[in-house]
Amino acid sequence: MLRITQNTTGVISKSLARNISCTAQVSIDQRWREEHGLPANPNEFGPLTNLPDYTFLDGRPTPMGSNQKKRLIKQQTIAAKIVTLNKELDMAKQRYQQLQQQEKEQRQQIMQAKLKPKGKLMLENLKK
Repeated sequence: MLRITQNTTGVISKSLARNISCTAQVSIDQRWREEHGLPANPNEFGPLTNLPDYTFLDGRPTPMGSNQKKRLIKQQTIAAKIVTLNKELDMAKQRYQQLQQQEKEQRQQIMQAKLKPKGKLMLENLKK
């Protein structure tokens, strides 16, 4: 690329400049992975990350790796948070229904207090 520049003295100079990119290329097509339901990072989830590195021939369970433990603990905390938020949501729904029921009963009481029998009905109620 040929670059033409002007310095402070007013002299125009021509210099050859190279475009150097210092950013890493994204070698994974993110849209394709998203369309196929895959995670953005292929090392985030899959058999290479979720399964143990080795197994014992006699059938003993293999110990968890450090990253596997971290993922398990993270998933447990997320699950616990989901459960607590779900309980709070259920309580909020129940409270809203109770408030609606109380408001409905209050309106009904107001309407019953407003509507009083008049004329013959009132005289009949007084005789009883």
